[in-house]
Amino acid sequence: MAKPSSKPKKSTISSSTDSTSPDNLAQEEDTATATITVTAVEIPELTEQEISDRLHLERKVERAFFEAGKALTELRDRRLYRSTHKTFDEYCLDRFGYNRSRSYQLVDAAVVVDNLQKCPQIVDILPTAEGQVRPMTKLEPQEQQEAWLRAVELAGGKVPTGRIVKDVVQRIMERTQVPNTYQLGEVCQILIKDNPELRGKAGCWGIVSATNEFSCTVRMWDGEYAVGLQHLKSYDYLPAECEQMQVICDRISQVYSSGLEESVQRFLEMLGKLNRAYLTALEEKLLGVLEMECKEPR
Repeated sequence: MAKPSSKPKKSTISSSTDSTSPDNLAQEEDTATATITVTAVEIPELTEQEISDRLHLERKVERAFFEAGKALTELRDRRLYRSTHKTFDEYCLDRFGYNRSRSYQLVDAAVVVDNLQKCPQIVDILPTAEGQVRPMTKLEPQEQQEAWLRAVELAGGKVPTGRIVKDVVQRIMERTQVPNTYQLGEVCQILIKDNPELRGKAGCWGIVSATNEFSCTVRMWDGEYAVGLQHLKSYDYLPAECEQMQVICDRISQVYSSGLEESVQRFLEMLGKLNRAYLTALEEKLLGVLEMECKEPR
């Protein structure tokens, strides 16, 4: 009987990866050379009316701060807040979230833009943000126009940044500064000249307590203030009259308080605007009564 062969049979199975079929090869070549066709979408040009509408809307956005300042000015001057709020400051904070500083920044900016519009050389290039206007509020109207024209020139004929305007304003102020000739103890009148930091102090008097290069520290009945030379005007009092005013200032300071009745506060503030170096007999009597009232134990 013959023995079965122990020699393994040769495999006849071949791997499918040894070759690529002609159909698959053709498909790969087609994918590599395929192109994608994109249909162009034509964007129509703006019509004349659309161009006009765009410019109008852009101008409204740019002038938003100006319109806000104009509106706030009218609300303040006509006291349209009086039915709901005691003061303009309270109204702005409650209604718009503007503190006193921000409200008057917008009001003062509107005044400057109004002034710039009066300049024939300033036609289309007007401020587009309150920050571009803020530095110019310290200048006289003619200087504001000069500063803006110079800033536009430095900006290459475009709307200048707030930094450019500030630099131009600084150079103008340095050019117009005069030496400080005020003396300690001199009595001066406060001139606000559209300076929001001195609002409410127009016409008040103060006594020079310190002199700096371009400003003075002025003592008033309710505290001390740093005031630029352009906001001061000497009363040219004699030395004896200056001493009398210092005594009056001391007396008012001792009794003045925000906790006083409004009518009493107004009386004392009126004394703070005297344009003479003495009190009348009635003013002296009324102030004396207030001094006695403050000395009495509560």
